[in-house]
Amino acid sequence: QVQLVESGGGVVQAGGSLSLSCVGSGRTLSRYGMGWFRHAPGKEREAVAAISRSDSCSGTNTYYLNSVKGRFTISRDNAKNTVYLQMNSLKPEDTAVYYCAARVDYGVGLGGPYDYWGQGTQVTVSS
Repeated sequence: QVQLVESGGGVVQAGGSLSLSCVGSGRTLSRYGMGWFRHAPGKEREAVAAISRSDSCSGTNTYYLNSVKGRFTISRDNAKNTVYLQMNSLKPEDTAVYYCAARVDYGVGLGGPYDYWGQGTQVTVSS
């Protein structure tokens, strides 16, 4: 079992920045691929960023939704068992509940199933 707790959401003006954190417990997150998803009202949940397992033989790779490339950065601090999503140049369309998720497989890209989910943190970007 993996428990995930997101934090760092809030209200920010367009063009501003927020940093989200996902702290894991119960297991070492370095052995999981991690992803950030968002779910906005009236829209389907979408993956925005992912980072591969730290023990992957192919090395650590990151993946991003096209609309957030160059603005969002996913990273991890294994010593703190934490995954981050740095969000810069935020736009109103980034408004959503953001979820952290973990997967046990070695899948690449943004697709594929995730096994564990956090409760989410609200990000609101005002115009």
